[in-house]
Amino acid sequence: MHHTAHDRPRTVRRRTATLATALVLTAISPTAASAESADPRPGLASTTQLMNTIRDVIGFAPRSTGSVGGRRTADYVARRFRAAGLSNVHFETATSYAWAAKDSSLSVAGRTVPSFPVSHSLIAGPTATGTRTLGPKGRTAGIVDVGGRGIGSTDVRGKWVLFDLKFELPLAALIPFTTFLWDPYFRILNTEALFAANPYLTNQATVTDQATKAGAVGVIGVLSDYFDSNRYRNEYYRRSPMKIPGTWITKKAGAEVRSRLTTSSKATMRLTTTRSAVTARTVVGFLPGRSKDTLMVQSHHDSQGPGAVEDATGTSEVIALADYYGAQAKKRGYKARQKTMMFATFDTHFTGYQQHQAFVKKYITDRATPYNIVANATIEHVGKRATVDKDGRLRVHDDHEPRGIFENLSVPLKIALDAAIVRRNLHTTAVLNSTLPSKLLGGIPTDASFVLQAGVPTISLIAGPLYMYDDADTIDKIDQTQLRPVALFFADMLDKLDATASTTIGQGSLLGLKK
Repeated sequence: MHHTAHDRPRTVRRRTATLATALVLTAISPTAASAESADPRPGLASTTQLMNTIRDVIGFAPRSTGSVGGRRTADYVARRFRAAGLSNVHFETATSYAWAAKDSSLSVAGRTVPSFPVSHSLIAGPTATGTRTLGPKGRTAGIVDVGGRGIGSTDVRGKWVLFDLKFELPLAALIPFTTFLWDPYFRILNTEALFAANPYLTNQATVTDQATKAGAVGVIGVLSDYFDSNRYRNEYYRRSPMKIPGTWITKKAGAEVRSRLTTSSKATMRLTTTRSAVTARTVVGFLPGRSKDTLMVQSHHDSQGPGAVEDATGTSEVIALADYYGAQAKKRGYKARQKTMMFATFDTHFTGYQQHQAFVKKYITDRATPYNIVANATIEHVGKRATVDKDGRLRVHDDHEPRGIFENLSVPLKIALDAAIVRRNLHTTAVLNSTLPSKLLGGIPTDASFVLQAGVPTISLIAGPLYMYDDADTIDKIDQTQLRPVALFFADMLDKLDATASTTIGQGSLLGLKK
């Protein structure tokens, strides 16, 4: 990657940052890190091969749960797992719910406003199916603008609630959980990055729950922290099924609506939604080891739009690692690894995580299989950094989105993890201890959350680019320069985990002593 003068590495002495005192910073230069990365691990996929897999996966989009694209993607991953030499390749299934909208429109004070329906809105309940509609003429009501604040005691009964969708988890909020930072180009330790918006945690569920309880007709969400797109495809928030209708409008459209609002202004929304029960398919395959203690390698293959960064990249990384370790097992004189390896790409990431919960129940909490999952490695979102420019347009930069690795490993493994980050130059990466955020938030914002909550030591790589819930998540957003380094990093850690006694992997074992 080409670096401008602004991007070139600087030592800590040349940059005064009050936040740096809270972080552990390495003094090794990126050049030194690259030199240590000289071992290419022959047989591990090249960037070109990783991109070929990504193109295949994108070609099935949209890969929504229960869709033709979703089924074709699962079939493709299963074929790749079998070709890699994995055994017991099969689908884990669960019931989930597909949602679709049609006849969606919004007008305010008689003027049409470009809009996009809030995903999973206007449903009857968590497991409810069927069609719901606002009717051929839609629903007309007055508007109450609550801005970016909660509804509180505002009277919204029988009204549309106009609110600002806020992204509530900037990088700065994760500093208390950061134990190590590899940021040689200072792309994290700057104000723009630390306070940039990402779509992981929002006020959507809070506002819609309040609106429902207060008797509002529905909500009109202004994408105030977003770029100039209304095609924001939010996940299904399983704790807050959205029974009222909703639609998204851009920040610019919101400003225009607000400029015309009067106390007598009315809005008309049209929306028809259909929700149906579907079968989710998670693809699982195994590379047997000398024991049933199992290392799990995970991502998710479903998407709502093109899903290039989220998560064709993660799926490609899992397949690449399956190919790599499968090829080793085919070599003459191969000695089986100490631990079994499980490779999995999940479904239901956007529709309620039903498959994740069913998997944890079967493989971990109720343990209905012979496999004892002793560690998890989850890979998601290898993508370029994006910001919103002064005109509201999405600006994609030629460097990686700031990312985190959530972990709850023993001290020796944590030291090995930090070293592997530097060795493979996974720059712009913060290591985050997962224990406290898991307790405070009821999980972590990654696909590994349910496995972690079930007590499995976890290494979970995640980034939150602004475009990841949008149709703008296209192949040009992938940071190709980091695809192979990510694979190398995880191969390093999987080998380290295989060589570590199962009882000394987790954070609870402190210095790597047996529990």
